[in-house]
Amino acid sequence: MLKCVIAEDEALLREALVQLLGQVWPELEIVAACEDGGSALEAIAAHRPEVVFLDIRMPGLSGLEVASSLVEAGIRTEVVFVTAYDQYAIDAFERGAVDYLLKPVARERLAGTVGRVRERLARGGPDLQGLQALLQQLAAVAPPQPKAPPLVWLTASRGQETRLILVDDVAYFQADSKYTVVMTADGEALLRKPIRDLLEVLDPNMFKQVHRSTIVNLRAVAGVTRDESGRGSLRLKNRPETLSVSQPFMALFRNM
Repeated sequence: MLKCVIAEDEALLREALVQLLGQVWPELEIVAACEDGGSALEAIAAHRPEVVFLDIRMPGLSGLEVASSLVEAGIRTEVVFVTAYDQYAIDAFERGAVDYLLKPVARERLAGTVGRVRERLARGGPDLQGLQALLQQLAAVAPPQPKAPPLVWLTASRGQETRLILVDDVAYFQADSKYTVVMTADGEALLRKPIRDLLEVLDPNMFKQVHRSTIVNLRAVAGVTRDESGRGSLRLKNRPETLSVSQPFMALFRNM
């Protein structure tokens, strides 16, 4: 049975895609349906699915960034992008070897996409060079996404005390159920915000997701090491512990 991973941050659209795939490709096993790019990247690395459906815009890692990491890691999987009406992207997809779906996904369009994906799988699988060329083209023509200024301060609690913490002083964030642990040089505090929401308000140039449950401040990193399996660990400047980096996220540290 072929395996599939879906990444879509909108729950209703994610559930609808799962249901439609069950109708048009019933023998496909959906091994993970993820709500963000980080979770999708780890699920793909763990399950090595034959096909993935990636929403282009998601919290944290976008679908394009997930696909780029897959290419760099040499993970061979057919990629189908899911997007709202972004003409710049659609023009590129029409000339490329990668399928796309417009939201909301129509059953007939999905059936056509499934047919093409199955044909490519029967011919030997994905064209990683073609995917890489498409990603480079999209990066060159993509319009800038308007965003609010990055978060500067945050309010977190330590016991009965509420603390105001400068974001630059944070070494890393660690997911803890529905909350997030904020680690600084002088200890930890609890933030009443899930980690996936933080990805939308932190400076993406300085804060990188290194695991589905961890975001690190690059200013706090003293060094990066990689083991034989491709996984990595981060040594911190002002904290004694090291942080594990999942193998698919190591591509984000290639220039360090």
